[in-house]
This record gives sequence, structure tokens and C-alpha cells, in this order.
Amino acid sequence: MRADPSAATPPSERSPETATLPVVPPTRTRESVESAGRVGAVAYPYRVYEASATVGRSFLPERELSYVASVDRSRRLVLRADAVPETETRTVEDVLVLPADLSEDECDERVRSTVFEWTMRKFALGSPPEVSFGRVVDAYKLFWVAERPDGDVIVDSVRDEESPLDG
Repeated sequence: MRADPSAATPPSERSPETATLPVVPPTRTRESVESAGRVGAVAYPYRVYEASATVGRSFLPERELSYVASVDRSRRLVLRADAVPETETRTVEDVLVLPADLSEDECDERVRSTVFEWTMRKFALGSPPEVSFGRVVDAYKLFWVAERPDGDVIVDSVRDEESPLDG
């Protein structure tokens, strides 16, 4: 088995490539980004869960709470999300695919722990909630990197938000 030569190379030093990925469909296309030069792409890995916590209650029926949790697999964060995104498979050229620093099992454990904490903040419980998963989606979110005379910018392709690219 051959090792991936890019695995030991920091993302900032890797060469852009062409990759076929499951992505959250962009609302802002790469072609619509104003640029004085090249518009590159960065693919950022996420794992999104429909999760539920079942809370046992004395003398009352169990209560089930629903959550959507999104794991940012590069920054190792679990965040609340509004919905599980639909994805589509796209071939993206000139893209830097960031590595997923968390395995699927590590993501599962972090979401289980976070949903437990979210539920404990909401209720005073006599017993721990039971956490389960429904739908789980692995997807990449695309960011467009545009060269501009007054400084490069990064554009969130889903939220259509721009910010200066520092560094």
C-alpha cells in the first residue's frame, strides 16, 4: 500500500488538484466571483448528523429531542446546524481538498458527547439521555479564493459571504 504523499504536507503547501467530491451545492458559482486573476477553490470537510436524545422522566412518558449537529472535520468542532444539507457529486478543478482530521468514529463520539451536553443544559435529568443518530451526511463545502488588487478574498459558496484572506 502506497502512502499518500500529500498526507505529510501541510494544506497550505499542497498543490491544487482536480477532485470528484460530494459537495453542498453552491449558491454562488465560481464564475460569478469577481477577480483580477485566478479563482481557486478550497473544499472543506464536514459530517452532518440528525441526532436525537431520549430523556426518561419519572411518571411521564419519555421525551425525545431532535438536533442537527455539524462536525467541522478540519477544525475539530461540533456546531448546531439548521438542517442536514442535500449534496451532489461534482468534479472540481483547481481545488485544495483539506484533510479530515477526525475519523468517522471520532465524529460519532464528539456528536454523541455534544448532544448529551446540549440536552443536559436544557433539562435537569435523573438519568443520562440516550443519544441516537438518524441520517448522517459527509460533504464538502466549497470556498472560492479570488485574487483582487486590494487583497485576496475568500467567498463562502453556500452563504455567499466574502471576507479578506489573511495570510
